Amino acid sequence: KFIISKTLHVSRNKIKQAAEAKCIIVNGSPVKQNYKVRPLDKIVLYFPKSRHVADLTPEDIPLDILYEDKDLLVINKPAGLVVHSGIGNTNGTLVNALLFHIGKLAYKDDETRAGLVHRLDKDTSGVMVVAKTTAALTHLSKQFFDRTIQRKYNALVWGDFEEDEGRIEGHIGRDKRNQKINTVYPRGDFGKHAVTHYKVLERFSYLSLVECKLETGRTHKI
Repeated sequence: KFIISKTLHVSRNKIKQAAEAKCIIVNGSPVKQNYKVRPLDKIVLYFPKSRHVADLTPEDIPLDILYEDKDLLVINKPAGLVVHSGIGNTNGTLVNALLFHIGKLAYKDDETRAGLVHRLDKDTSGVMVVAKTTAALTHLSKQFFDRTIQRKYNALVWGDFEEDEGRIEGHIGRDKRNQKINTVYPRGDFGKHAVTHYKVLERFSYLSLVECKLETGRTHKI
């Protein structure tokens, strides 16, 4: 007996790519493309993440510089500016702006994230630290990894809170059907562990102003 909740039109090439990436899971284990479906099989299909080509051309995008020396740069990122290239955003990013204003930046494994030791979401404004040298990148990355740097954000949210402060915990990851958005997986079977501590600063009729302190850094977690 088969229950079909949604019909997907998937090319043979997509299926092959998913099988090669071990993204076809049957009863908890990856299978090959030629696997023959049996009754009561539980099949989960994860499509490999879409590739994008980053445009690393320097672009004259204004930067609000708060501090700068030979090793690092501190900027105030405005809302609406994408930090680095990704699906749907290949240029017009903070990295493009940094390449124009500074030139060559330090990076470890991914040139599209040159100088970056942390990120902010597109619609989030706030202070960002950028490494100009390899030594600065290494030291700053270690501080973020060791969580010796405190990150706090103010957010205006819908609704009210029963408690004045608390802890929000869950798993966040790319949506399995739309790689452009992230979603919460309450059961923790997918995504990365995320923790945010909040404190209510002010209450309004339908809104609340809260301070969010990040224990972990995950995309779209706030």
